[in-house]
Amino acid sequence: MRHSNLPSFLQQWCERVNPENKAALEAWVRETGIRLVQVNGQRKYGGPPPGWVGSPPPSGSEVFIGRLPQDVYEHQLIPLFQRVGRLYEFRLMMTFSGLNRGFAYARYSSRRGAQAAIATLHNHQLRPSCQLLVCRSTEKCELTVDGLPPSLNRRTLLLALQPLGPCLQETLLLPSPGSAPSQIALLKFSTHRAAAMAKKALVEGQSRLCGEQVAVEWLKPDLKQHFRQQLAGPSLRFLRPEGSQLAQSRDRLGTQGARAALQLLCQRMKLGSPVFLTKCLGTGPAGWHRFWYQVVIPGHPVPFSGLIWVVLASEWQDGHEVAKDAVSAQLLETLSESRTSLWSPGAEAGIVVRQ
Repeated sequence: MRHSNLPSFLQQWCERVNPENKAALEAWVRETGIRLVQVNGQRKYGGPPPGWVGSPPPSGSEVFIGRLPQDVYEHQLIPLFQRVGRLYEFRLMMTFSGLNRGFAYARYSSRRGAQAAIATLHNHQLRPSCQLLVCRSTEKCELTVDGLPPSLNRRTLLLALQPLGPCLQETLLLPSPGSAPSQIALLKFSTHRAAAMAKKALVEGQSRLCGEQVAVEWLKPDLKQHFRQQLAGPSLRFLRPEGSQLAQSRDRLGTQGARAALQLLCQRMKLGSPVFLTKCLGTGPAGWHRFWYQVVIPGHPVPFSGLIWVVLASEWQDGHEVAKDAVSAQLLETLSESRTSLWSPGAEAGIVVRQ
């Protein structure tokens, strides 16, 4: 018998579950008036729930629920997880056969609710020989935009990304790990939803940014680890100069070059003279050269290191000297902006500088 007052997905899959679960779920939906929506292999409650006012909860407010029996449904799970805090959203992963996939996600109105769920419901015995796994959910909030032109600077990129809204928290511009002389942008958003909407907007915009065809993807764990190692330099706050020192260094930059300005700054901060190590890793079209670099400052325990692309003005120019000047200019620029990365405690190691 079909129930016309039930959602269509319930009418379809309730017939595939055992009669007791079917009757219990139908009764719960009727009695509570709760609204469940089927979206791409998952059934969702809330997001936002009825009566919600304001922005979505912050990152860290969602928990992962595992070890679920496949014939357990929302009428048993939502009331259980509502006991420890107000639910903003509940998502149960579903198969085409009408069984759940063994896991779900519960997002609370605050981080405190998620912590309470982990403390209270982890190893909760839902059935005999069935203990729930409840742990913090790792939300995807980071995107990569690869294939950006090598001459693009960070300010121009930020202007191009302005339509993505205020949820964009951090932007890094680094040499692409590919062989072509291009750049990759790492974008960190405040929530998974904001990141997903940004990804959709960039892809539906035919994946063009700053006039270039780009590839937009979720930040992969191995690539994230690669950039973390690349950015694992010292915190720039250890090298934050006084305003007068920075002004004098900029004056030196305008007259004697970036390396002389960096040398002056390190002397005034009593850090000693910087020592440069460079290695050419390869060349690209139009005279581009890719260098690995390391800058050792005696007064600081950890060196600066990274990758950089430079282009030579003539065949007689020494690429290593050009790379050292480009790195020096980048270190001075980074110091002036006093920025640190959300991906690493270190400096923004890579930037493409056209000489």
